[in-house]
Amino acid sequence: MATSQGGEPARQWTFLTNHARVLLEIARNPQARLRDMAAIAGITERAAQTIVTDLEAAGYLTRTRVGRRNHYKIDPSRRFRHPAEADHRIEGLLALFTHREESQEQE
Repeated sequence: MATSQGGEPARQWTFLTNHARVLLEIARNPQARLRDMAAIAGITERAAQTIVTDLEAAGYLTRTRVGRRNHYKIDPSRRFRHPAEADHRIEGLLALFTHREESQEQE
């Protein structure tokens, strides 16, 4: 286990929530399986399912069944939920992370 400078156990934290990670994976791959979303986000498949349901209920995405798979469509015009960021649309977050990956693929 990592320790902080004071010798105490270091707490693990990240800037993005699991909801953001799942949303970004859907932006990268609109046909992603829950299993793949969960693996990338480091969560269980059940947690990924709950997050997709949350995002769909809040209007951030729609889910369409195509054969045995789900296809997802994100509404980039939706605004962040927290009042401190509510004046920003999620399209900026999506562009920030998906643009970087597209740029790396082109290099």
